[in-house]
Amino acid sequence: MFRLKTTSNAPRLNRVLSFADGSWLAWHGPTLVRVLDAQITVTTPDGTTRSEAYRLITTLLHPGKAPAAALVRLYHQRWEIETAFYELKSTILGGRVLRARTPDGVIQEIYALLTCYQLLRTAMTDATNSDARLDPDRASFTIALNTARDQITTIQQTRHQTAIDLIGVIGAAVLADLLPARRPRTRQRIRKRAISKYNARGPAIDHKTYPIQVTLTTDREILTPTSTP
Repeated sequence: MFRLKTTSNAPRLNRVLSFADGSWLAWHGPTLVRVLDAQITVTTPDGTTRSEAYRLITTLLHPGKAPAAALVRLYHQRWEIETAFYELKSTILGGRVLRARTPDGVIQEIYALLTCYQLLRTAMTDATNSDARLDPDRASFTIALNTARDQITTIQQTRHQTAIDLIGVIGAAVLADLLPARRPRTRQRIRKRAISKYNARGPAIDHKTYPIQVTLTTDREILTPTSTP
């Protein structure tokens, strides 16, 4: 799923089929895609609003399995992948480079790194899923990693017990020290300009959480079929 321009030089898409959730099918080159037109509005506590039109396309063609509103909200959180990159490069590796000096060694080391990351994320998800009120974003990756390291260095929690604890020691540590609610991005990304990490901090930076409103744009002149591909 990615964003398309809505300006005059935007790619021309010919509508093939419309759906009840406001999305529609079109051909983008040789690929059949589903188009989502939406208006995303962010409102701060002082009443200030920021609104912008989005046109997204996706290869998830079935609106029943992937509702348009859910996809738009998911795209609004796309910037959180930067958090995952940070966790891999700075938290697990501590800023160190890979040790391997051959292509096969690099591939092996990357697979090991990603496996470790996925296991920790699974433990964090199991912990937050134990309480339906918790947002998975509130789980601290640093706490999960440090707890896992402690279990290895002290040779604790070896698998000799018959009962399986889905939360476990790592999950318990995560639940005991949850992060504040994650904030959504309210400003446009800065491109092609060096950004100092020191300028990204300080009292002038707004770290509050604001709700977003998604309004899907529909074409009322086109009949909406009841069938889906």
